[in-house]
Amino acid sequence: MSLVESRSKTGMFQENTYTGYTLVYLKPKIVVRNLNVYYGENHVLRNINITIPERAITAIMGPSGCGKTTLLRTMNRMIELVEGARVLGEVVIDDINIYSSKIRVTELRRKVGMVFQKPNPLPMSIYDNVAYGLRIHGLRDEKKIDAIVKKCLRSVGLWEEVKDRLHEPAVRLSGGQQQRLCIARALATEPEILLLDEPTSSLDPVSADKIEKLLLELKKKYTIVMVTHNVHQAMRLADYVVFLYLGKVVEEGPADQVFTYPRNRLTRNFINGVIS
Repeated sequence: MSLVESRSKTGMFQENTYTGYTLVYLKPKIVVRNLNVYYGENHVLRNINITIPERAITAIMGPSGCGKTTLLRTMNRMIELVEGARVLGEVVIDDINIYSSKIRVTELRRKVGMVFQKPNPLPMSIYDNVAYGLRIHGLRDEKKIDAIVKKCLRSVGLWEEVKDRLHEPAVRLSGGQQQRLCIARALATEPEILLLDEPTSSLDPVSADKIEKLLLELKKKYTIVMVTHNVHQAMRLADYVVFLYLGKVVEEGPADQVFTYPRNRLTRNFINGVIS
């Protein structure tokens, strides 16, 4: 029994023969080609070639120090904020290389939002955290801002919890609430892609569960790329998996195939907890 993949310029197809004949179309959203990243003389990512499907959750997994966060940061050029970082190769989103000199980075980061490992609310009110990006991008209509803030807080399940204290400092929220607020802030500018760097690693189990359920809802509208150390979390959430080891892609594919029939010994060892 095997999973047969064929790729074309129009998409990715999987023929799953262990559960009967099926043909699934996954439209690519991000295509990484011959990507190499250096921090000074340190060659961190080596010849990365992967395809990220649209409106799905892709988990980037691998042991500590393998380059997961570096890879994530190349997808909205946050990597350029790291001193000494150098990027060679292409990251193509909707057929456009985001490393082209013609790309406006502020517009790119509006399209590709990012949520970090630890909640990082801005030092302002709950309301202003969500409204901040809207104002930065020139929206001045307060009624429209009110409506978008409410919509985004509802979408992350925060509205009922905070609607009576919108103008209190965001730092008064719990850790889980702060992380959902950061996701709401990212959603406010209507991105197409959400990048998440271990978004639940600093949260208690109840808060982490809320974030996971939220991500399963959000993938209906957004392409989600998530770094995670947690194999069980990736099993619960991921539609597609990229496994990195020492800066190289060891294996990628649909989550069911990678977790059930990993092709590489290193992947199998990581899933079974032999390497971490």
